[in-house]
Amino acid sequence: MTDDYLRRMQNILPDFEEYKACLGQAPYKGIRVNTLKISAAEFKKISPFALEQIEWESNGFLVEDEKPGRSVYHDAGLFYVQEPSAMCAAPLLDVKPGERVLDLCSAPGGKGTQLAQAMRGEGILVLNEKIPDRAKILLQNVERMGIVNAVVTNADPSELSERLEGYFDKVLVDAPCSGEGMLRKEAAAAENWSIANVEMCAARQKKILESAANLVAPGGMLVYSTCTFSEEEDERNTEWFIKEFPQFELLAQRKIYPHREKGEGHFAALFRRSDGEKIRYKAWKPIADKRNINAWKEFEKEFLKKPLCGEFLTFGKNVCLVPAGLFSLDGLRVLRAGLLLGENAGSRFEPAHALALGADRGNLTKVVDLDDEEILRYLHGEELSAKDVRGWCVAAYHGYPIGLAKSGAAFKNHYPKGLRH
Repeated sequence: MTDDYLRRMQNILPDFEEYKACLGQAPYKGIRVNTLKISAAEFKKISPFALEQIEWESNGFLVEDEKPGRSVYHDAGLFYVQEPSAMCAAPLLDVKPGERVLDLCSAPGGKGTQLAQAMRGEGILVLNEKIPDRAKILLQNVERMGIVNAVVTNADPSELSERLEGYFDKVLVDAPCSGEGMLRKEAAAAENWSIANVEMCAARQKKILESAANLVAPGGMLVYSTCTFSEEEDERNTEWFIKEFPQFELLAQRKIYPHREKGEGHFAALFRRSDGEKIRYKAWKPIADKRNINAWKEFEKEFLKKPLCGEFLTFGKNVCLVPAGLFSLDGLRVLRAGLLLGENAGSRFEPAHALALGADRGNLTKVVDLDDEEILRYLHGEELSAKDVRGWCVAAYHGYPIGLAKSGAAFKNHYPKGLRH
């Protein structure tokens, strides 16, 4: 911790000594139960670790487990490991099923998947990340959490602003920041702190907010959040925003400090846009190759009890089920649109890992429950002994899908290599 940072915080906080003392303590850890797959009440019954309720998120809990992500239930997407105070921003938007929602700076996906839970698979959710490698991590979390109505994009905020002016009912901007709320978690945050970095972040946040303002529909809501304490990035940028964009009204703001509440630190401000007329967007018909769709439908008869309803989109030989009323994706860098069902491999249809995690588990025809030893071997990528099913099936743990397998003379493992552990 630099002396400059501590002197700065001493000038800001009347209870500085309490803050300074807390910096030597262990950081808070939290998880958020994924209600797309299980209720918080049901998860409490099977949780491998003790849970303490987080006041600002009904599905969020403090945990003392050092590495909750090692649980098999994490692989099944039953929960997301998320810093407790970071859960305070998304609920401010009060997202409803059927809305158009954007998380503009989404990776690794904590707030975006939180928004998805509120939408319950209905409406259009755009999760955007400008940095390609981070966008790939975002996509992995979207798949694991079983989100079916998301479009994962890899674009600069200004590009989306130009294409989708006034499109979204709710927009979340969790802006890149100086990370002062991460000082107990990440040594690099303390080492890299400087007033110059704070000022650089504040300027970058203004540019992102300019794009975000244009994306909000009249009557829509915007949340701006950071995981830092600097007034330049938080309160001053909030003041700048309502002065620069008078069509927005500040409704609420919240700031969490680690010595006052059970979280590492976060800032969030909620705005509402009042002016303007809604822009009507032309309906877009996704391009769908009939051969690929027919291949999916033949496979679906054996893999699912009931057929999936909705619009199909194909790219190459891949087939996706996309949200109804989707905007045109032409020319946009899209990592995923909706639920990836799989690929038409000519003589056969190859299901996607996302299908196993995204389909309603009650709609799956062939689910093989693995015991404690087998599931660990499966997650490691090992082939298991033959099971009493044939063909493509879903490997599960206590009834919760983990991934795909092909069963015959042996139980052939199709868990993605990049996820194995």
